[in-house]
Amino acid sequence: MSIREWLITRSERANPRTTIDDQHPGDQAWSDGNVATPLIHGRQYFADLYPRIEAAGPGDLLWFTDWRGDPGERLVADDPNSEIASVLSRAARRGVDVRGLVWRSHWDKLAFSGAENRRFGEQLQSAGAEVLLDMRVRTGGSHHQKFVVIRHRDDPTRDVAYVGGIDLCHSRRDDDDHHGDPQAQSMAEEFGDSPPWHDVQVRLEGPAVHDVETVFRERWNDPTPLSRSPIRMMGDKLRGDDTDPDPLPEQTPPPPAISGATHHVQLLRTYPDLRHGRDYPYARGGERSVARGYSKALERAEHLIYIEDQYLWSKDVAEQFIETLQSSPGLHVIAILPQVPDQSSPMSRTPQLYGRDQAVRLIEEAGGDRFALYGIENLAGTPVYVHAKVCVMDDRWATIGSDNFNRRSWTHDSELSAVVWDDEGEDHNAYARRLRLRLAAEHLGRELPTDATDAEIAAVMADCLTAEGMFAAYADCARRLEDWHGGGRVGERPPGRLRRIPPVEQSSFTKAWARVVYELVHDPDGRPKPLRLAGRF
Repeated sequence: MSIREWLITRSERANPRTTIDDQHPGDQAWSDGNVATPLIHGRQYFADLYPRIEAAGPGDLLWFTDWRGDPGERLVADDPNSEIASVLSRAARRGVDVRGLVWRSHWDKLAFSGAENRRFGEQLQSAGAEVLLDMRVRTGGSHHQKFVVIRHRDDPTRDVAYVGGIDLCHSRRDDDDHHGDPQAQSMAEEFGDSPPWHDVQVRLEGPAVHDVETVFRERWNDPTPLSRSPIRMMGDKLRGDDTDPDPLPEQTPPPPAISGATHHVQLLRTYPDLRHGRDYPYARGGERSVARGYSKALERAEHLIYIEDQYLWSKDVAEQFIETLQSSPGLHVIAILPQVPDQSSPMSRTPQLYGRDQAVRLIEEAGGDRFALYGIENLAGTPVYVHAKVCVMDDRWATIGSDNFNRRSWTHDSELSAVVWDDEGEDHNAYARRLRLRLAAEHLGRELPTDATDAEIAAVMADCLTAEGMFAAYADCARRLEDWHGGGRVGERPPGRLRRIPPVEQSSFTKAWARVVYELVHDPDGRPKPLRLAGRF
């Protein structure tokens, strides 16, 4: 199959207001000549980001967006100079153009990060950077994009961007041992004092960096006030907060295509319909290319859909799987999710479990024993919080981003994901297969060198090359580990981290109230009314 059969086109993005595809020829909605490198776990991402920031100099650009920011989070555990606010402040003082758009967030007592995000912005502002608290969202929504873009005035070949699910904040700096980040944020007691955290970011080099920069520029140049709340606006004025974005310098051409590079990169986004004349000038009525990109790829999947995600909710999302499973009898679906939600409050956990259970039951009805749901744990038996947003279909289409498999991420919050199509590979996309097998190796407890070649990866993961083999390997690993736990943990622990996620048991009364809270609070719908009524994205 060709790239045009899997990736959406400019017209399929259905957002004529955006400039994100202006550099691409014709109806093409992706860039060519890139190198995309998955960075699995926050420790690897932070360690890669740190020297890139330190190397930025006068006249360079460093722009970022964040859902949450903790100024004291270290990029390298044993380096006190690597606290993210200090690193960015030093860059600003060197003459780097440092700008950030951080979601304003809600009250900390509701398990959000309003105070931390404000503190993060204030520290950077005091160093000469410009970081704005951005609340240009739908009611109850958030800016959920998490990316960094660095462009160099004198050497565009060094330009780089990072896109994915990892915020510049506490709890993210974990690795494949999953002992957790010592600089932890509070979570449900099941995760312990230092919650284990599984996450993924992708490093982009080549023309795709220009596209990521365009995403930032469109948001920054939005003339809408950062907040429309009179109370917030008064507080901002009394504190002397910066609420007026300074003009951006003129955008330079994309970095040159990298010689021999085989990666095509497509950026998918979600922006909601803000209604009442408040719409984004670059996305009137919103943009739902995340939903459209997934939907197009799901229609073509025939063998294996591999998912790692924080959530799997929504009847609207589940229906996309139902049609594919029914039309492709050889298709298998594996989903890696958190064993339990991150918060234990009944108003949080109960509706979230309700939403997941409803979606999972629909997919199970369509797929039967071709659908499997797993959580992961560390070697001490502590659940690992899966925050990754990764999907690989048929080892051809692969995405890493900020969006989750739910209606909120597909319609209501701002999101950004990077789909990578690789020309390398005969019956598969080498990038996609490499990503899937590396993730599988970790969860199955198999050792892979960081610099392992595709041939070496294939040798270690030979039983997982096919959809049936991968499905069987995961099932066997989870069964052995379940038997070991059920037998009182006697004897040597079996290799691997996979645990089956059992069905949720809720009473009729619980389901009744949980459904209301789930649909209104946890998984709202941000589509224009005509699309919502028609069930389309």
